Formats: sequence, structure tokens, C-alpha cells
Amino acid sequence: METGQEYRVVEEPFYLPVGNEVELFSAAYADRLPVMLKGPTGCGKTRFVEYMAWKLSVPLVTVACHEDLFASDLSGRYLLQGEETVWVDGPLTRAVRMGAICYLDEIVEARKDTTVVIHPLADDRREMYLDRKAEVVPAHPDFCLVISYNPGYQSVMKDLKPSTRQRFVAIPFSYAAPEDEARIVQAESGVDAATAARLVALAARIRDMRDQGLAEGASTRLLVYAGRLIIRGVSPAVACKSAMAEPLTDDPALARTMEELIGDFMG
Repeated sequence: METGQEYRVVEEPFYLPVGNEVELFSAAYADRLPVMLKGPTGCGKTRFVEYMAWKLSVPLVTVACHEDLFASDLSGRYLLQGEETVWVDGPLTRAVRMGAICYLDEIVEARKDTTVVIHPLADDRREMYLDRKAEVVPAHPDFCLVISYNPGYQSVMKDLKPSTRQRFVAIPFSYAAPEDEARIVQAESGVDAATAARLVALAARIRDMRDQGLAEGASTRLLVYAGRLIIRGVSPAVACKSAMAEPLTDDPALARTMEELIGDFMG
């Protein structure tokens, strides 16, 4: 059985709390309640989980969910090794056995059959069923299931069923207040305080463009990317276009509006 040492978050990740999320998660973990993190892309959900795994000294197994992720990718499968067929645990099963936090990032992106696997782990049973092995795996006492999703991308085809949602304690996430977001951008990118503040102000205006048809606003992650390009000598305007405008839209009208905003804020 794996000890989990290879899944430990050794160094403290930089994380700036913006509400009571640390206290909420700590309380949920104390009772091993499953946790759902709700918020837009790039607002700090993944970094928060890393921070909490470090703070609680618990191994962390992270799975980036996608449309080709099957339940067997989480639970495990039989593989041919040499002349033998052997069972290999998937990441979720490993986390269940060793007592780790298992973080399923953007859970709605995965195939619907994944909920069959997580439901018994997210209620009083705390068990995992490996049908192909005819095995029931009781969750380690330290195991905790955490999922995240972006409510902004909800649709009829991609949403969490009520039967899934009601198994989790939910912690909402959003972008930090401007002064806090500027501190995050400054710390993560290395730009000076004034530049960080201008990047955050620019992001606020771009986020307002969702009323004009922009699918999603500039994430804190993109602000950090822009800051890092600036630190490397790229001009602020070019850095913002490359790290913010180009990734966010291919629509010519929206792109022009963003470039005008970039010119106003970054020169």
C-alpha cells in the first residue's frame, strides 16, 4: 500500500484567503465531509486545495477531469505486465486506500458514469466499489473527496445532478477584492505594486464585458501570466494582449474593445 509521501505538498503554496474558506474547509475536513468548490476558471480553487493539503498535512491526489475521462480511469483497470494481467489502481482508488484528499477538478467535464464511482464515497457509506475486482474498498479514515466546477459553464448537458450536489458541502469562490487580487498578482508574478494594481483594474473592465458577449472574464491566473511576461521585458500592452485578450476571445469586435482597454490602462 502506498504511504502517500510522494503526494505530499512539501512547501507552503502562496494563498491569500479572501473569506472564510479556510475555516469552512478545515471544519469539513475534521468530519471528512465531501467538499464542492464553486467558482470561475482561474480564481484560485486549485491553489486553495493545494494550500489546505499542506496546512492539514494530508496527501493530495489531483485529477483534471475531461470529456474522455471514464469511471475506470478513476477506479483502475487490469493491465498486461509481462505475461501477467494485473490490476492497477486508478488515482481515486489510491487516494481512498492511502487516506488522501482526492481533488476532481472541473468534475462536470468528466463522463456521466463517474458519478457512479463517487456517490458511495460522498455519503455515509464512504466506500468504493470496484466491480471488475468484485471488491469493496472502505475509505481510509483520512480520505476526503473534493470536487470543483465552474457554474458559469452550466448547461443542460453539463451540470451536476441534484443527487450529486446534495452530497457535498459547497464553498463558493470568486475573484478577490481588488486590493487582495493586486497582492496576489504582485506576489505570484513579481511586478511592482503599481503595475499589479493596473492589471487588476484592467481585468475588472474586461470582466464587465461579459454583458457584451464575452464568455468569461480575465482570470487572476491570466493577470499573473501578463505580469510574468512584463517581468521578462515584454511591454505591458503586448503582454496583456498575449496573456489576456488573445486567450479570451476570437471575436474581432470584442478583441478590438479589449485592445482599446489595454491601451487605456497599460499604455
